[in-house]
Amino acid sequence: MQNLTKKIILFLIVLVWTANLNGQSLNKADRQTIWQQIVPCFLPPAPFKNNFGQYRSVLKFYDGTKVKTKKDWAKRRKEILVRWHGLMGAWPPLIQNQEMEILETTRKEGFTQYRIRFNWTPTEKTIAYLSVPDGKGKKPAVITLFYEPETAIGLGTPFRDFALQLTKRGFVTLSIGTTEATKAKIYSLYYPSLEKAEIQPLSMLAYAAANSWYLLAQLPEVDASRIGVMGHSFGGKWAMFASCLFEKFACAVWSDPGIVFDETKENVNYWEPWYLGYHPKPWRESGVISADNPGKGLYPQLVKEGLDLHELHALMAPRPFLVSAGSEDPVERWVPLNHTIQVNKLLGYDNRVAMTNRPKHSPNLKSNEKAYLFLEYFLK
Repeated sequence: MQNLTKKIILFLIVLVWTANLNGQSLNKADRQTIWQQIVPCFLPPAPFKNNFGQYRSVLKFYDGTKVKTKKDWAKRRKEILVRWHGLMGAWPPLIQNQEMEILETTRKEGFTQYRIRFNWTPTEKTIAYLSVPDGKGKKPAVITLFYEPETAIGLGTPFRDFALQLTKRGFVTLSIGTTEATKAKIYSLYYPSLEKAEIQPLSMLAYAAANSWYLLAQLPEVDASRIGVMGHSFGGKWAMFASCLFEKFACAVWSDPGIVFDETKENVNYWEPWYLGYHPKPWRESGVISADNPGKGLYPQLVKEGLDLHELHALMAPRPFLVSAGSEDPVERWVPLNHTIQVNKLLGYDNRVAMTNRPKHSPNLKSNEKAYLFLEYFLK
């Protein structure tokens, strides 16, 4: 009888532990365990601590006036949004009342996967994968972004199966991607048309992600206050712009997108016409900017005006984000990140800006584990 009682108690302990890890929330002990694993990610190495480089301070208005209070920051934040949307093009009204069409339902181990279709722009529908873990109650959720939605659900390159791994950890996930545009090698979204886009394509991708947020937020299985976004490379740029420009995302992971302009790295290619360098076809030859192949569209204007993406990072404050950095975002990227750390300090927050570093562009087991733990900590 005593042995039986011990087995029952052990079973109940395991059951509760599993529920905490894979269900709606973490208990205090689990949170502390995760924190010990991710806390080094919030600490800039000594050479970069409080190093702000040559980047224009985000705590100064464009007229040079200093931001001194939280109230000042609210005005400055609005100024940044107005400036960037004014340059990139204003979004159409967000599609808040989403209608989801279920095309296919597949039962998996521990979750149900739905192949769905919905409007992510006023003129376009997309096909995506919605994965819902077993169990009652509202759950945290993450939108994953890439060239197509299949990779994130485990049907592509190893270590890019973000949606699958997060679903196994108890997150509702929505995997979206630009399948048709990728096949046509135009990659992005062009509104109202490819011939006459009125919004920079990368901003339009962010708009589509915001509409995807509304799709998730209306689901009974999802806690709308705990929806994050994650992407790698192209998807990392997409996740960065989505989370910075749409404040309802609770937190974000940007995997090696190139978090600031850097014309020495071919993959930090914001000048391409499918990002911030849109211009009517024929497009410039893809590749680094040179005298024979100059940048076109908005990108050269942004550089000329001294604008850089650290201004957008600051829009995240005080929401947390992790740069899962590789070859395109070396450790020196702490310099622009310090500007957002400074904003968080003004707002009274610490440990909101994190970065991990790996030598190669592609994510790996270690970098992904840190990213998943980061999302568990802040969303569970």
